[in-house]
Amino acid sequence: MRSITIKEIHLHPIAMPFVEPLTTSFGVEPFKAAILVELITEEGVIGWGEASVETAPGYAGETIGTGYHILKHFLLPKVIGKTIENPMEIPGLIKLVRDNKHAKHGLEGAVWDAFAKTNNMRLADLMASYLPEGHASTNRAVVGVSIGIQPSVEKTLEIINKRLNQGYGRIKLKIKPGWDVELAKGVRAALPNVTLMLDANSAYTLKDADHLAQLDDLHLLMVEQPLANDDIYEHGKLQPHIKTLICLDESIKSANDLRLALQVGAIRILNLKPARVGGFTECLEIYRVCVEHNLPLWVGGMLETGIGRAANVALASLPGVTLPCDISATDRYFNPDLTEPPFVLQAGSTLPVPDGAGIGVEIQRDRLEAAAALWHERGMYQLG
Repeated sequence: MRSITIKEIHLHPIAMPFVEPLTTSFGVEPFKAAILVELITEEGVIGWGEASVETAPGYAGETIGTGYHILKHFLLPKVIGKTIENPMEIPGLIKLVRDNKHAKHGLEGAVWDAFAKTNNMRLADLMASYLPEGHASTNRAVVGVSIGIQPSVEKTLEIINKRLNQGYGRIKLKIKPGWDVELAKGVRAALPNVTLMLDANSAYTLKDADHLAQLDDLHLLMVEQPLANDDIYEHGKLQPHIKTLICLDESIKSANDLRLALQVGAIRILNLKPARVGGFTECLEIYRVCVEHNLPLWVGGMLETGIGRAANVALASLPGVTLPCDISATDRYFNPDLTEPPFVLQAGSTLPVPDGAGIGVEIQRDRLEAAAALWHERGMYQLG
């Protein structure tokens, strides 16, 4: 394949209003924040990545402020001017910068996009080229939809039915202590056949095992990350006490974390978020582990703009991704998005992989400028 030489990189902190507010156990998300990474090669090819950091250190320890600082002062200087023969070289170039995985993913994503475009390949096909034979893209991602915490079971059912009517085939509900069993029982009673899962966002402890066991008769697809965000050991203690399959999210930040979780029986399903593990190189290693162990796998999201969404769809189209993913259509979150064309839900609760090279969507500069202006207006702090 043709190499790329990185000429320059620009960072774009942005804020985008959501179509609907999203409430989780962390609180209400005021808007979508991110740092978009624009990489330009010596040949003039532009690659885009998305560091899907947040305004506050909730899901991860990173924020827009820390992400911008780490990218500008530590990560970019390690790659500008470098010739890249293979996008999997990036983790080695930046390995002396520890953690900061969301920031690293934004940079690595831009490299993968530019490398794919330079070689006139879709990002999905470039990913598949580093996997064993038989793992070519399926050209679509099977997806579901996530629904935030609502004020009542009735309101939750109203939104679920709206999403089902739109064509989504799997429903994920956010829960928290005091709003879990009652919610799940109410939804299951009204919709006995819907594919349903719950996402706890680390809101429980091992002391809640008996309480969580009340979910066992509700035929849930899974319960996601019930215990601490950095825990593997106690999830291994919880799983034997509940029938509902445990899906890990925040706990798995590397392929080695996944191997450990498998060894101690802490995981039955994996939610793979590229931002959480630091980029697509680690994603592909985790993908291989899942395939080797026949571990059910799906791709999660960080409410990404069209840049991150397109890249996630590419990953989710690989055949080892076996469960519906958290990558909803564009109109679920943004109107309009930063990119064209929008992602539109297709038959079978699927999103198609774009046909174009790289991520396959085009950034709209006027919308990017508006999103950057909104961050400047509503951001919680100034960036240096």
